[in-house]
Amino acid sequence: MDFSWLLGAKKQDPRSDSSYGEIAPTVSSIIGGENIDSSRLQQLSGVAPGQLEFLDLEGEELSDLPGSRTLLPSRGWSDDLCYGTGATYLLGLGIGGAYGLSEGLRTAPADASSRLRLNYVLNSVTKRGPYLGNSAGVLALTYNVINSSLDSYRGKHDDLNSLFAGALSGAIFRSTHGIRPMMISAGLMTLVSGAWCGLKRVVISD
Repeated sequence: MDFSWLLGAKKQDPRSDSSYGEIAPTVSSIIGGENIDSSRLQQLSGVAPGQLEFLDLEGEELSDLPGSRTLLPSRGWSDDLCYGTGATYLLGLGIGGAYGLSEGLRTAPADASSRLRLNYVLNSVTKRGPYLGNSAGVLALTYNVINSSLDSYRGKHDDLNSLFAGALSGAIFRSTHGIRPMMISAGLMTLVSGAWCGLKRVVISD
């Protein structure tokens, strides 16, 4: 409710603002004709010209390294880091939660009550889900940092960078468990990186 009349103030018509240089258009004046003037829609929002900022994903801010096209629009390594780590963490969390659900239902005693069975399921989900999600997030974070560093050093983004980054990130992830676990982890991450490169080649054509 407008109480400006109590203070003796008059409500100003935003369409009469002289900063626009002309009276702001109405909706009917824009869409009334056959041709719609989209450049005049900004005045309807009440934002003065020059004060509205746009995110340009197709301009000079995009990464210009050879072969740097990704499945999602990216402005550089920071976007890849956020997308990759977040998506991988959520994927690991979902897979771990689903595995925990099946494990809880499988290990619960046959004669257990519904409340006890629910307790088994919740314990398994909260055990498997966060563990797998956190592990996948750490691997994705390490992979993206190494991969972006190789891109910057070599001046291009190719499959060799991805495969080496996968192997190194896998080895670092299991570095405290001995040589054999390191080699297994490095091999698995190399396979995952190769599969990711193959998926990008199928979806994206440079």
